Amino acid sequence: MKKNRWNLALLVLTAVAVIVSVWGPETVAVYKDRGILNAIRTKEEETGGVGYRYQLSRSEKLYILSQCLNSQSVPGTEQSSQARETEVNYQELTGTYAFVVNHNGPSGQEITDAEIYEAAGRELAALKELGILPDTIRDVQPASYEATLYSAIDVPEPRNNVAVWKLSLTGSLQNANKENRVIDAYIDADDGKIYEFYVRSGLQWEDIDPDGLVEKWSAYMGLPAPEAYENDNPLLETTPYYRKYVISGTGEDRTIVTVGFYDGINELFLKISK
Repeated sequence: MKKNRWNLALLVLTAVAVIVSVWGPETVAVYKDRGILNAIRTKEEETGGVGYRYQLSRSEKLYILSQCLNSQSVPGTEQSSQARETEVNYQELTGTYAFVVNHNGPSGQEITDAEIYEAAGRELAALKELGILPDTIRDVQPASYEATLYSAIDVPEPRNNVAVWKLSLTGSLQNANKENRVIDAYIDADDGKIYEFYVRSGLQWEDIDPDGLVEKWSAYMGLPAPEAYENDNPLLETTPYYRKYVISGTGEDRTIVTVGFYDGINELFLKISK
């Protein structure tokens, strides 16, 4: 009798095991699917679009912008005309670096078109106070200038991009007296710092201390101390009045900073290049 009960219990256990092995996984999967399908879950992901920007260091920003501007490193008003870009599809960008008009406008954290002139005036005042620019340089007025927002993009890594405002003397004043005026300037769209400038004044090259000027500008920008650029090629510039410097960045990255002067039009400039 005992043996029969044992055999019956073994038979029942075997039957249960067979049922579980056949129907168990499917039943579990159904309940799991119900849990997933009936619930909304969110997950934060990094996207590769140009709308997202990593928090770059000042040296990294300077390097990316210098790479993008390199092909536009020509004198004053010539540079202004060549910098005008047409609308570009970000997905169609080619090459390593691209400098394109940002038709989407400020993202909400950047200086807006209504704020750019106030920001430019504030930073020009800072450059005058530091002795980088002469006190005679006039303030920029909306009626006299055009402001365009650009994106300087590391194409292989488009999340690494720098938003900058380009401020240029308006075309209607191209034949006007430009003395003591800003001709062109590139301004950081995050904090208003001035990366490049071309200004007309009464100064002569003999009045300018390029070593002192670039040291003050580097400190103003929060950059490492500049070093003299030894491998100098006089054919790189269209004026004999200039000095070049190197600012080191991350790894082997470096940016060339040029302080120069165009005689005849009395134009002092500070520009960046690769």
